[in-house]
Amino acid sequence: MRPSQTKNVTICLLLISLFFTISCQNNDLKIITVTGELPASKMGITLTHEHVMVDFAVIDSISPSRYNKDSVIARVLPYFEELKKFKVATFVDCTPEFLGKDPELLAELSRKTGINILTNTGWYGADDRKHLPHEINNMSPEQIAQIWIAEAKNGIGNTGIKPGFIKIGINDIDFSETDKKLVAAACLTHLETGLTIMSHTGRASAALAQLQILKQYGVDPTAFIWTHALMESTKENILSIAQMGCWVAFDGINDDMAPIVRITDLLHYMKSTRQLNRILLSHDAGWYQIGKPNGGEFRPYTALFNSLIPFAKSEGITEKEIDQMLVKNPAQAFAVRVRKVTK
Repeated sequence: MRPSQTKNVTICLLLISLFFTISCQNNDLKIITVTGELPASKMGITLTHEHVMVDFAVIDSISPSRYNKDSVIARVLPYFEELKKFKVATFVDCTPEFLGKDPELLAELSRKTGINILTNTGWYGADDRKHLPHEINNMSPEQIAQIWIAEAKNGIGNTGIKPGFIKIGINDIDFSETDKKLVAAACLTHLETGLTIMSHTGRASAALAQLQILKQYGVDPTAFIWTHALMESTKENILSIAQMGCWVAFDGINDDMAPIVRITDLLHYMKSTRQLNRILLSHDAGWYQIGKPNGGEFRPYTALFNSLIPFAKSEGITEKEIDQMLVKNPAQAFAVRVRKVTK
């Protein structure tokens, strides 16, 4: 064999080895559900921002004694069963601590329905910060992060159930020192655990402010989900943040025609700029509201399938592109791995 042929064979073997290594790494990516770990490739169709139960009471009033778990599950179960006809496999519950999060209730619901459910660690600073622990003012980002990291490693409370992502909430108009502290704590938690950061945000300016903090801590934008991006009125701002690598969540989907048309227009815009691979779709729907008779009014998790997808397809969005946003993107967004800024 001539030296040139030997060299070519060596290069081919190296490329095969590299491809095999990358493939194995991708196959090893996991998500963390309330019933255990799962390969990210098994997430299937995923609703990335929903709620099973919420309690809007001030933090001092929050207590499991305010609701009956069996009653909540009985009320919610038909809405989960309805998801099966749309082949929904994974449901991301975004109710944070001190707002009605109950990991054991979610685990029971998952076992009853066979639908994977993710819960979270983190604290919610929006809504006038009334859902934050009082001691937060005297805590550093490092101290807050240690609480969240402990939940990721050991489970939430004494449940043994581990969070699948970090959920924070900030005030997008009044971006305070407390908000900055929450984002910093989320960065530290991500760097230690690999959990994705999802932030209740709103306008692009607030998303950019948070991404600046991520940059300070060396966290890549691909570890960040900009929640409620539909609140931003300028599509060019949405595009610029997507191009940074951030996950952009259109999560206010309902059956009203006006938002359906607007979202479809945004999808076409993101398609034309090759950014559909950064989009997540969901309803921000539900939910059993503690303190209201029988949980109050419940908004189903179906408008995406009954209204948006049929209209978007009629306007030229393809099945493959829908699959990108409902299956491939969530698997990448929630797969557990540390994402640092590369220089």
